[in-house]
Amino acid sequence: MLPANFSEWTIQNLIIRVVVSMVLGGVIGLDRGMKHRGAGTKTITVVCLASTLVMLTEQYIQINFPELANMNRLAAQVISGVGFIGVGTIIISKHRVRGLTTAATLWASACVGLAVGIGFIEGGVLITAVMLISLHVLPFVEKFATRHSRYCNVFLDLEKSRDLHAVIQDLKEAGITIDSMDMSENRGAEGDISVHLVLYVKKAMGRTEIYDILTKSDKVTSVDVL
Repeated sequence: MLPANFSEWTIQNLIIRVVVSMVLGGVIGLDRGMKHRGAGTKTITVVCLASTLVMLTEQYIQINFPELANMNRLAAQVISGVGFIGVGTIIISKHRVRGLTTAATLWASACVGLAVGIGFIEGGVLITAVMLISLHVLPFVEKFATRHSRYCNVFLDLEKSRDLHAVIQDLKEAGITIDSMDMSENRGAEGDISVHLVLYVKKAMGRTEIYDILTKSDKVTSVDVL
């Protein structure tokens, strides 16, 4: 029979907290591992268990050395320290940033471990369940919203900055409004400048049509429509 209060300092509670932390961390890690993400089952389970140990240590200090107790100090260090691990999973490619979800999952698993470690098992289980639902359901919601959105992101590589004028003119003639624009030097071999455009399409128009409009000019060396 499970105890009514998981926060009480008993051997039974300690074992329950560690086991629950291992299970929750393993479930979160397994979900990421099956998708071949940077941090899988082992990494996230270890982070969750270590965070649980931190809170167990905090409670141990409070019980045995009350004059040294500060229940917020170690937890705060975990929350900020796990961020350094998360940074290592973020990869910035040409037009995309990858690994943000993995980094956020690592940080969240640490928070779950802290909650379980102090005895707030209900909160840890609830957040794990909602987090897994979010990781699986929200991508479909995002794809649906993106598919029906009148905004789209475009990344162009041009030979010269002056060639951008012709591209803008082609977009205006097609009834496409430029919502925002960002230009930077391109150090690659494909072109001299890279341009990021956020376009607003007033009428129904597919990504393929936008691509065709942008590639009218032979000065455009690369196009990526998202």
